[in-house]
Amino acid sequence: MDFFVTVVLAGLIVALLWFSTRSRKYPLPPGPVALPLIGNLPQVDKNAPFKSFLKFSETYGPVITVYLGLQRTVVLVGYDAVKEALVDQADDFAGRGQAAFALKFTKVIVFVSLWFHACMCLYLHGSMCKSSWSLSTCFFLLGLIISNGERWRQLRRFTLTTLRDFGMGRKGMEEWTQEESKHMRDQIETYKAKSFDPTFVLSCTVSNVICCLVFGERFSYDDKQFMDLLNIISEVITFGSTPWGQMYNIFPWLMERLPGPHHTVFGRIASLKEFVMRKIQEHKETLDPSSPRDFIDCFLIRISQEKDNHTTEFHYDNLVFTVLNLFLAGTETTSSTIRYALNVLVKYPDIQEKMQQEIDTVIGRERCPNMEDRKSLPFTDAVIHEVQRFLDLTPFSVPHYALKDISFRGYTIPKDTVILPLLHSVLKDKKQWSTPWSFNPQHFLDQNSNFKKNPAFLPFSAGKRACAGEALARMELFIFLVSLLQHFTFSCAEGPDSINLIPEYSSFANVPRRYKIIATPR
Repeated sequence: MDFFVTVVLAGLIVALLWFSTRSRKYPLPPGPVALPLIGNLPQVDKNAPFKSFLKFSETYGPVITVYLGLQRTVVLVGYDAVKEALVDQADDFAGRGQAAFALKFTKVIVFVSLWFHACMCLYLHGSMCKSSWSLSTCFFLLGLIISNGERWRQLRRFTLTTLRDFGMGRKGMEEWTQEESKHMRDQIETYKAKSFDPTFVLSCTVSNVICCLVFGERFSYDDKQFMDLLNIISEVITFGSTPWGQMYNIFPWLMERLPGPHHTVFGRIASLKEFVMRKIQEHKETLDPSSPRDFIDCFLIRISQEKDNHTTEFHYDNLVFTVLNLFLAGTETTSSTIRYALNVLVKYPDIQEKMQQEIDTVIGRERCPNMEDRKSLPFTDAVIHEVQRFLDLTPFSVPHYALKDISFRGYTIPKDTVILPLLHSVLKDKKQWSTPWSFNPQHFLDQNSNFKKNPAFLPFSAGKRACAGEALARMELFIFLVSLLQHFTFSCAEGPDSINLIPEYSSFANVPRRYKIIATPR
């Protein structure tokens, strides 16, 4: 027992010295006093941590230093601070933070990837492929979202170019989205105006668009395997926003040794990876380099072109991760936003009716909406923007990371500091929005009821790390929601007052509550 007490006291002394030394070495942004080992965690609301950071900013200003465990974190609060960092100093703030949950997710995928790829090499060639054990897997910072430096630049450039070639933001992609909207309506009609949970219908609808781009195919709404994969994606996103997910990011070394739902989540991820790897293998076996069908084909062709380049970023592991990034990000974010929009329409039937009147006048109920219609539907466009603002889907954005010492507003943000641009504080900034805490489409309408932009509308973040799929997400939100309102009126059996727009979970993401709704054909 004496030995244990001695070790604990020694640890506390080391932690105190570490905190005091770091504070003296750099002119850090101000912040609340941190405790040894646990930092400022006792002062942070585990159910909605961004609320605590807003409270801190009232005392310490818009640039705050907090300690989440031993991890030094700088939080940027308000439109001015976030814009100055992400846009005016875009190069300095282009680093990506390495959350423990994401790293664990990546490590699991790498090991499954190596195993799967090695087995396929043995099966197809009778020997191990050299690329199966690529040194590029060493640091696990693979794919588009969590990589940095030259890897990130090459993968982002390639991804944006390839997706544009296959129609993202163009007429071809619009036609795919319109076609999928018909499948969505057909599926909803099967419920015959009875209560149903729209979660997986919307997930399947949105995911099918990205699947066409990445895999070159769409999946049926009754495909059991596909629905299981969508359920896994939902579980992963939800877990990341629960207190368990937060604790894993802060104390991974401890959580690895404790029982809990995190072990189940990591176990479920294996099915997702194996699905992606099977699709990649199918593409390899049927690849025609002269006629690429989708993103995977284009990446495989690039791998072949650079097979003799030992420093290339185009290799199997980055392909697996980039496809997973697109699959996950292209599914849950937009489908959650549409689901939240339906909650809003049920909550406010007068808004729903006004949107339907505008849509009926401009488009009618027969013609499929297109993006050209948006400028003629200012109220509908304003409601969709207000849904995104009010939901505030990713209140922290995806964490950034100081890859070097950064000078910012007279402070130094030291290398290896996690940086949280608090998008929540931008989308709810009282200087930018007349009624930030109320759902109010007038935020996006001028005195003549014409649509107006607001520079503080940053649900996709800003700067060099802004969401690569923004154009696609905007198209999906508009076409899917307008198509739904053309054909259905939404309600719930318990009435509008039963709808709670406060998210079920609030942390990495604001996860909307699930309700059974009724879609009555018009």
